[in-house]
Amino acid sequence: MNLKFEKYDDILIITLVGELDHHSAEEVRVKIDDRMDRDNIEKVILNFAGVSFMDSSGIGVVVGRHKKIANKKGTLCITNVNTNVNKVFELTGLYKVVKNYKTIDEAIRCI
Repeated sequence: MNLKFEKYDDILIITLVGELDHHSAEEVRVKIDDRMDRDNIEKVILNFAGVSFMDSSGIGVVVGRHKKIANKKGTLCITNVNTNVNKVFELTGLYKVVKNYKTIDEAIRCI
């Protein structure tokens, strides 16, 4: 899995590309946490446009980052979720916890 980090004002936009599964989850978790801590980030958009597959380990990554940001009184949201990954989010009820937006621009306006 590849990660691309971009800053927009005080928002960190993380574009994920590849499969977010048990093989990549730990590395993704470490890289995101490192960047959030280093830059003292309180607003994160996870862009799922390039994610082709996600399993329960990926859910753990999203929930863990959400909790970490929430402890700082910050916000985390997701965007550009494809049909396959959307099913995972719906079945697990993750949309009750994490807001989903269709585009990065929409997420930036609402976060």
